Amino acid sequence: MNSKKRKINVDDAANEAKSDNCKADDTCECEHECECEAVEPEIIDKEPEDEFTVLKKQSAEYLDKLQRTLADFDNFRKRTVKEKASMYDDGVRDTIEKLLPIIDNFERAVASAVQESKNDSFFKGVSLIQRQLNGYLDDIGIEPAEEPGDKFDPVRHFAVAHVEDENLGAGEIVEVLQKGYIYKNKVIRASMVKVAN
Repeated sequence: MNSKKRKINVDDAANEAKSDNCKADDTCECEHECECEAVEPEIIDKEPEDEFTVLKKQSAEYLDKLQRTLADFDNFRKRTVKEKASMYDDGVRDTIEKLLPIIDNFERAVASAVQESKNDSFFKGVSLIQRQLNGYLDDIGIEPAEEPGDKFDPVRHFAVAHVEDENLGAGEIVEVLQKGYIYKNKVIRASMVKVAN
């Protein structure tokens, strides 16, 4: 049994289709003389594979853009939160800086009271206001920048006088002339101090 395989190209398939439907008339364009309906061969388009590749590339691009957008938005959100916190801290510093002269005056008023007037109701009222202000400063995280006996720090302290004393260490704060304050490790106002050499 010899079976021969015949290769058919697109034109042969079209001609065979025409000849099968041929009506043998003078107007036919087939190899025979007949009239037939034009039957076009089915051509299989191999583009779906290419289309799939194109769609895959597009989806990868869209995914990349989405991931970049999400990362940008996350960075923006973090930066906004940080800026808000920074603005709040700056507002606290500015407000306290303007209140410091008032706090200083209350401290001077309490310190200048003579021993006899300490039982006076006016003195008690002023003293109570001073304690409330100091309590408020503690509540919001404002700390004094120094205490006598601390070491001199040029960032936190402003030396206005020097004292020679062999009993004190070099750079030790002897007296605080004006209190300084710190908020979240930033100096609101440097202290005026007297330092030992």
